[in-house]
Amino acid sequence: MKETKAWYMNGFVGILFILLLLGGAAFVLLTQQMIVLAVFPAAIALLLATGITIVQPNQAKVITFFGRYLGSIRDSGLFLTVPLTIRQTVSLRVRNFNSSKLKVNDVEGNPIEIAAVIVFKVIDSAKAVFDVDHYEEFVEIQSETAIRHVATKYPYDTFEDEQITLRGNADVVSDVLARELQERLTVAGVEVIEARLTHLAYSTEIASAMLQRQQAAAILAARKKIVEGAVSMAQMAIEQLDKEGVLELDEERKVNMVNNLMVAIISERGAQPVINTGSLY
Repeated sequence: MKETKAWYMNGFVGILFILLLLGGAAFVLLTQQMIVLAVFPAAIALLLATGITIVQPNQAKVITFFGRYLGSIRDSGLFLTVPLTIRQTVSLRVRNFNSSKLKVNDVEGNPIEIAAVIVFKVIDSAKAVFDVDHYEEFVEIQSETAIRHVATKYPYDTFEDEQITLRGNADVVSDVLARELQERLTVAGVEVIEARLTHLAYSTEIASAMLQRQQAAAILAARKKIVEGAVSMAQMAIEQLDKEGVLELDEERKVNMVNNLMVAIISERGAQPVINTGSLY
């Protein structure tokens, strides 16, 4: 199905025409006492009266005539459309759907809790009415399905910068969620305006253990950076001493100096200087 424009005219003009028909019927009945001639315009007026409809702002009327889709009215106001039709109201306003907290496993198998808010609106009233059953429920179910699927594609957290995570790359994950939702909801004539995560946490049964794991991983990551920096600083110190010729160091003295520098840089406590007044040999 695809939305088309239905036939309609100004409702006030239509009401005026209906009143003229009723007035004519009353005039014929009172002056000429001819019931048959009076019934005909009155019947037409009553038939046309069934086509009077009111459309609120940011709403659409989906019009069907004995099971056939005739089109939709998107303009707001009072209108006269095809008589004896069924007119179903579809809201075109922007709406929010807040998902419940879903318990899923991330890509590493860790159980997490996740929730999101979906901002959407109907852009095709015909699809929303005829292509799916109860498009509001369809949006809710497909949104939760998409949230579950996206959550299983990424880890909750990691200390490797090159990897996308649910916690560290919320904007990227939200964009992926919005694109996947749009693919799912196009069939219902719905446009996804925005999708954002509103809740993200480890499940309660593993929260304590995962906190310890995060702390351990953070310590290891920090130690790795410290060691890399210490090695670089020790190398720079040796190279600069050799370049400027301040000291003549053999391999053993270089090893000893590197060892002292590494201990001084990596140690969590301040290094205590030791004065050596003798020789290494």
